Amino acid sequence: MILLLAGIGAWAQEPAAGLPADEALARLMAGNRRYVRHKEQHPDQSLARRKKLLAGQHPFAVILGCADSRVSPELLFDEGLGDLFVIRVAGNIVDDAVLGSIEYAVEHLGVKLVMVLGHEKCGAVSAAVEGGPAAGHMNALVAAIRPSVDASAKEPGDRVHNCVIANARRVAQQVRESEPVLKDAVGKHGVKVVAADYALDSGQVNLLDAAPPPDH
Repeated sequence: MILLLAGIGAWAQEPAAGLPADEALARLMAGNRRYVRHKEQHPDQSLARRKKLLAGQHPFAVILGCADSRVSPELLFDEGLGDLFVIRVAGNIVDDAVLGSIEYAVEHLGVKLVMVLGHEKCGAVSAAVEGGPAAGHMNALVAAIRPSVDASAKEPGDRVHNCVIANARRVAQQVRESEPVLKDAVGKHGVKVVAADYALDSGQVNLLDAAPPPDH
């Protein structure tokens, strides 16, 4: 059921649980275009919206992004309270806790779209590319990104940005193949997982590739 807030425009709608993945992606990218052009609508930030969410949340997309303070999904997609289910960790890596969070959004909130969002000049990726020991628990972050360092090592151009792209794609694939919940959701229930890259200067989100067709 779609819940509408009186007096608020179409982009302030609370989407139905299970908004189809392609529609969710179109909404995200439209919001990013507004952000890039400084035409933000700042939806779903009112007191009425906050009160409405007391009854429950119905986000239309999961964003697995980096903890970097310059990359706030609600801002760069021009969304508001209750619109996005956001998981942020340095290097937008995936572990059991992250996978469990995505599973919750997919199984219990009906979300059909998961975006893994990398960004240029990522500090965690830079540390992994530079190599050497990392202090304390940061070593876990670097270790998780190292396979992407190896995968992108022979590509020409900016080593860090090449790794950012490889890492977003690899993490998206990890999410797609996570068993038993997410692989089944992708294969049988219309869930899509996409990888994307955010440009700090322009504010633009670029889709890296579409999710591959499910394995039946």
